[in-house]
Amino acid sequence: MLIAIAIQLFIASFSSALLTGLLAYYDPDAINLSAQIRPRVGIIGDMQSPLVTFLEDRSARLTVFATPEDAEQAFFAGQIDAAIWIPGKDASTADLKLYLPDSETQASVILMLLREPLKRYENTVRVQQGLRVYYTDVEGEPATAYEFRYAVILTLLMFFPAFVTGNLVVDAISEEFVNRTLDTLWTAPLSLNTILGAKMTAAVLLSGIQCILWVILLRLNGIVIYNWGLVLLLASLSAALIAACAALITLVFKDRERSQFIYAVFILLTTGLSYFSNASPIALTTRLAIGDVYTGFLHIIPYVLLLLILLAILFSTSRKWIER
Repeated sequence: MLIAIAIQLFIASFSSALLTGLLAYYDPDAINLSAQIRPRVGIIGDMQSPLVTFLEDRSARLTVFATPEDAEQAFFAGQIDAAIWIPGKDASTADLKLYLPDSETQASVILMLLREPLKRYENTVRVQQGLRVYYTDVEGEPATAYEFRYAVILTLLMFFPAFVTGNLVVDAISEEFVNRTLDTLWTAPLSLNTILGAKMTAAVLLSGIQCILWVILLRLNGIVIYNWGLVLLLASLSAALIAACAALITLVFKDRERSQFIYAVFILLTTGLSYFSNASPIALTTRLAIGDVYTGFLHIIPYVLLLLILLAILFSTSRKWIER
C-alpha cells in the first residue's frame, strides 16, 4: 500500500513535466504550446525582415552572421540550433532557406517551435505580393491536446487508484487465509461481512483521497474539470465495484497468487471491452469532465445499482465460499 502511494506521489511531483512529455508523444504540435524552449537561431541576410520580429516574439535567441560560412561554423560548434537565410527586400521570390540538425528528433522539435513564426512570415509575404488569404481564427488548443487531457490523462489518473484498490483488497483478504488469522478476527463481535466490508471500505477511501489529490493537481496545471463532484463520485463507485469483484475472486480462490492473476485478467478484459461501449465509466468520466450538457447524475445511477447488486451477491455468498 505504501509503495503504491509513494509511486503516485512521485508521479504527482512531476505532473506538469509528465503532462507535457506525454502530450508531446500524443500530439507533437503541442510542444509549441506548452514547452518553454528558446531555440538559438542564426540569422543570415535581411535583418529588417518581419521574420526577425516574429522570431523574437517566439522568444528565440537570435545571432546575426555576416556570411553563411560563419553561420555554418557556429552551427557545427553547437553555438546555434538552426540557421535561417532571409532574402532581401528586392528579391521577387521569398526563397527562404532553413538549416536544421541531422538528428531527426532535434530537427522535428526545432521545426515545430519555428513553425508559427514561419507561418506568420508567409502570410506577411503574401500580403506584400498582393495575395490575401483569409483564415478563421479559432481560439483555444488543438483538438488532439484537448482530447488527450480529458480522454487519456484524466481517465488514467481517476482509474489507476481504483485498480490499486483491487490489489489491496486481494492482499488484505488472502493474507487472512494464508496466515490463518480469519478465525482470530471472528473471535471479536464482528460478522464476516463486517470484516470484508471494512477491508473494502478502507481501500476505497484511500482511492477516493488519491482521486481528490489528482483533481487538485490537474487544476493547478490549468486543466479545468467540470462536474468534478460527479467525476469523483464515479471514480469512487468504480473503485467500490472493483473492490467487490476483487473480494469475491479472493473468496473463491483463497490464495494470493491465483487471486491476483485472475484479478489482473479480469481488469484487463473488462477495461478493454468497456471501450466498445458509450456507457463505460471511462467515456462517462470524459463527458462529465468536459461539461457535456447531456451527461449528469442520471448516468451514474446504473453504477450505483450495479454496486448494490454485486455487494448483495458478495455478502450473501461469503460464508459459503469460506466454508468450501
